Amino acid sequence: MASQKIGVLLAQLGSPDAPTAQALRTYLKQFLSDRRVIDYHPALWQPLLRGIILRVRPAKSARLYQRIWLKEGSPLVVYSEAQAKGLQARLGDRCRVIVGMTYGNPSIRDAVRTLEAEGITQITVLPMFPQYSSTTTASIYDAVYAAAAGRRSMPGYENKRFVPTLRFIEPYYDHPGYIQAMKQHIEAQVGELDQPPDKFVITFHGIPKRYTLTGDPYRQQCERTAALLAEAMGWSPDDWTLSFQSQFGREEWLQPYTEDVLTGLHAQGVERPFVFSPGFVTDCLETLDELGNEGREQFAHGGGHAESFYLAPCLNDSPVWLDALAALVLESGSLTNSI
Repeated sequence: MASQKIGVLLAQLGSPDAPTAQALRTYLKQFLSDRRVIDYHPALWQPLLRGIILRVRPAKSARLYQRIWLKEGSPLVVYSEAQAKGLQARLGDRCRVIVGMTYGNPSIRDAVRTLEAEGITQITVLPMFPQYSSTTTASIYDAVYAAAAGRRSMPGYENKRFVPTLRFIEPYYDHPGYIQAMKQHIEAQVGELDQPPDKFVITFHGIPKRYTLTGDPYRQQCERTAALLAEAMGWSPDDWTLSFQSQFGREEWLQPYTEDVLTGLHAQGVERPFVFSPGFVTDCLETLDELGNEGREQFAHGGGHAESFYLAPCLNDSPVWLDALAALVLESGSLTNSI
């Protein structure tokens, strides 16, 4: 018998199962084989991926994950589960909130299987990426459709006949609740500092510039988020700067690069930078290590004092952010016909 509950899938990209080279090899093979992420032709990319990258990068990435790994496990998984728990408490018995990831575990496939096993026939998908990008949001769409439709390539789905009703929550880069959650979060973080920051660095994950030239709206949405946040905070143009992180490979990515911005801050007279990444609503390797460890080193390399560098945590399970997530689900109309 079908359940009258609505499934709410908090969808993330993913995390390795352990901070080991073996686990990273499995994770990176899946992640870097997704043509939404790397769109080079497989005939060119796969030999490079399997021949060089998967021999060298897993051990290096494992060492980075070891620096941030929590006693409970991967930070992304731990904080995502906390978000699901908080959202469940706000939505109540009308919903069944579950975490699913495109790569690694808990997987989107297993999350959809769990909901279907519980008799849930309607699933609302909430991508945990406020700004749309083909490399993140669209990849989540692909994984959800594959899991719900029962692609023949997925073991255990060969005889599937029923497909649940799916609803996808649109990108919420300019949603008032999201902006307000960030405003209150940043104000609380600043309030705990001994001295106020003299520069706010708003950094987003980068993508190849080529993607934006072929229709990906990611940069415009990042800029809109940053502008709305600056307006809400009352920042002047000199108070903050926008940058993009995490680039790799030889082609040009969105600029300015966060690494260059952080390295050059001290030369501009900045002594107390405050770094925040709105595109990540859940702490992970890119925030905790790339910004928290490497970013601090980059600022110091440019002449700044490492102890004056401040990285704000992501929204994670802060109450105001959980309230905003609940509002997104309610406003989507998902619960209109539920009891």
